[in-house]
Formats: sequence, C-alpha cells, structure tokens
Amino acid sequence: MGSGKVTTGSAPFDFQGKHVTVAGLGVSGVPAAKALHARGALVTVVNDGDDDRAREQAAGLEALGITVRLGDGATLPEGTELIVTAPGWKPDKPLFLAAALAGVPVWGDVELAWRLRGPDAAPWLAVTGTNGKTTTVQMLAAILKAAGLRTAAVGNIGVSLLDAVLGEEEYDVLAVELSSYQLHWAPSLRAHSAAVLNLAPDHLDWHGSMEAYAADKGRIYEGNKVACVYNVADKATEDLVREADVEEGCRAVGFTLGTPGPSQLGVVEGILVDRAFVENRQKNAQELAEVSDVRPPAPHNIANALAAAALARAFGVPATAVRDGLRSFRPDAHRIEHVADIDGVAYVDDSKATNTHAAAASLAAYDSIVWIAGGLAKGATFDELVATAAGRLRAVVLIGADRALIREALARHAPEVPVVDLDRTDTGAMLQAVTEARRLAVAGDTVLLAPACASMDMFTNYNQRGDAFAAAVRELRA
Repeated sequence: MGSGKVTTGSAPFDFQGKHVTVAGLGVSGVPAAKALHARGALVTVVNDGDDDRAREQAAGLEALGITVRLGDGATLPEGTELIVTAPGWKPDKPLFLAAALAGVPVWGDVELAWRLRGPDAAPWLAVTGTNGKTTTVQMLAAILKAAGLRTAAVGNIGVSLLDAVLGEEEYDVLAVELSSYQLHWAPSLRAHSAAVLNLAPDHLDWHGSMEAYAADKGRIYEGNKVACVYNVADKATEDLVREADVEEGCRAVGFTLGTPGPSQLGVVEGILVDRAFVENRQKNAQELAEVSDVRPPAPHNIANALAAAALARAFGVPATAVRDGLRSFRPDAHRIEHVADIDGVAYVDDSKATNTHAAAASLAAYDSIVWIAGGLAKGATFDELVATAAGRLRAVVLIGADRALIREALARHAPEVPVVDLDRTDTGAMLQAVTEARRLAVAGDTVLLAPACASMDMFTNYNQRGDAFAAAVRELRA
C-alpha cells in the first residue's frame, strides 16, 4: 500500500507528488486526506465552514504536513490535478465548475476507496435506493456472517469505506450502502452484484432533476459481474438494469412480494422463495425463510429482506444462512419500531420515514391508523400519499412547520378523517401529539409516527424525534 501507485482494475493513478485537493473535512474528508498524504500526494483540504470542530480537524491534519484552507471551499487551489470530494458537496459548486474548466477530474470518497483496493480485495455487494438502504445492507451483512464469511456493513451507513479498505482486518466480501451523492462521484466503481431497492423523488435540489437522480442511482449497476437486483413493483429500477453496461453473463434478478417468476425471489404462502439461483428455475424454487423470520414483517421490510437475500445468493450463500441471518437481525431504532401497547393500541415509531415514499410504506403496514405526521417538507407534496392511505386512517395529528401542506391534502382526499393541528414547536409538543393520538385511537388501532417530513424544524434529527415519541408513550403508559 505504500508504493504510491494504484493498479486495481481502474486506470493506475500514481499519487506520488500529485497536487490533490480534498473538498470537505468531516467523516470522509479527514481519512481521505490522510490516505492521500500517506501515498505521497501533496494534499490541500478546502472547507466551507470555519467552526471549532473544523479547526480541531484542521490542526490534526496540519500536524501531518497537510495544508488546510478553512472558510474557502469555492476556489480551486493552484496546480490541482485531482479533487476528492465529500459526497454531500453539490455538483454545481464553484470549485467543481472551475475544475471542469481546468480539466481536473473529481472523485468521491467511494471512488478513492475503490481505487485504493488491493489486488486481492474483497468484492462489494452494493445497495442503493430512496428508502431501505441501511436496513437492507445490515440484513445482508447478517446473512453473510451466518454463512461464515468475514464481512462488514460499510459506506453511507456510517462506517467509512476507506477505513474498511485500508484497515488491517481482512474481509471475504463487503456489504456496501451507497447514496446517490456517492454514486455521482464514483465513475469506475464495479460491484460484484448490486441492488436498487426503489426510486422516488428525493434530493432533487442536489441532482437538479428526477432523471439525473435516477441516472446516478443507476451507476451502481455498471460493470456488475453476477446479478443486477431490481424491484419488480418499481419499473424504474428495472429500466436502470436495462440501460446498464454489465459483464457478460450478468443476470437481471427481480424481487417481489408476490409469487416469483423465473429469475426472481418472492413470497409463496408465507415463505420467502428463490427462483433465481436454483437449477432449472423454470420449474424449481428454493425455500429461504419464513415471513415471520423478518422483523418487523411489514411489506417494505420483507422487500428489503428479499433484496438482501438476492445479493447474498448471488454471492453463493446457502439458503440456511439466509434464514439464520434474517432471524438474527435487529433493525436500528426509529425504523417501524414497536414501542408499547396501551389499552389494546400499538404505538409504533417510524421517525426515519422522513419522506413521502418511506411514510407510504409504513402506512401500508397497518389497517387502522392514528397517524402523527409533519415537519419540514423539503419541497414534497402529499396528495398521492394521503389519497393512497385514506382508507387506513382513523385520525391524524399534525405537527411541525409544514403541517399545513398535509392538512390541505387531507382536506382534498380524506375530508371525513378527523385532524388535530398542533400549532406548537416546543419540547412538549410531542407529548401533546401522543396524548391526542391516544384520545382518538380505539383498541386494535396503531398510533404511527411516520412524519413524511424531515425533523430539523423541531428536533436535531430523526433520532431525537423518535426518542421524544417513545418517551411520550412511556409517560402515558406510566
């Protein structure tokens, strides 16, 4: 790793003496700067912000001999031959426009990690999609571990790919979560197999259009070796497979909540079955697990499990490992998490449902719902969501800055559903919301926090919002 020259399937890039600009500090920028410096690059880090955390990170890098420019992320440093950017930096930033004029390539941290892989590096099983990425990657890692493979869930999930690639631990395969941002800046990534779980409008302010967003998601299929996994219920994902340039023999493999056809995984009478990675898939199917092995067994989570199973099977994992991995898996907090039952009413925290697509999946999991919704809409519209869910709604409690948008959609598509509109954003707002929901619910109902909005109008993040919901439920139960 110390030679400075990289030859890992992409064009070799000799970092020795090269002027490389790293755009952004944070989770990805600091390890990228250190890795490039260790390979002999002349590294300059530029960062928009100039706060205490940035100054602390800068001091650590400057002690190594790395140049850091705080408060100036717009100017291209003189002599720059390559930019390595944090994934969140928008493509229209002046730094990148200047790079394009100068003919300077731009890589993301994922591209850098891919280029720095050793010749015997573990293959990547990659997952993207608007919703469900983290859960699917964690399920995949659990299945791979159940098969006795050395693996880790890495990427957009919070574990740096650079750390995984350059660390001392050896892996057989990596389960990799990739965002649309990361894929935009990863032109030479070539996964063993990959999945696009779903596509719905999101981050359009970053990508500029739905078409550009979908195209960046579709990059995950480029050069796949064994399987391109798509969602049968979401034709846009299959279209991305059709457009991808893959290796000879790579197959399209669908997953469906219905009965699977050949080259698909699906569900038959409560059993997850595989008709893709079996002999004579026209006639045969392999049982993988029971629906009850998936926790929680909500429809969108079963779809996540099928996608994870498809990638694992593409890697040659036996059916028993799929079952054992799914049984051992526990989802992260605030993802359709059952908090408590009070007087026959279930209270469920899906604070992670920060957009309409995620909220729709959550609402589809229950028959009679008192829905707690609202927050920052981020440009979203709610007519389709409300129209689809109207028949399941007993009542709605609205919170947050953009709750009027949901209230107006309810008036258009579910005028008979009672609505409580809470005009407050203080710390006691969630307790009042849960109290109102309890008043409206009857035995057999589910009080569901699935906001369909971001949380930053009232909370630090969706975790804090979910914690506030759970605390309110526990207070009511006490």
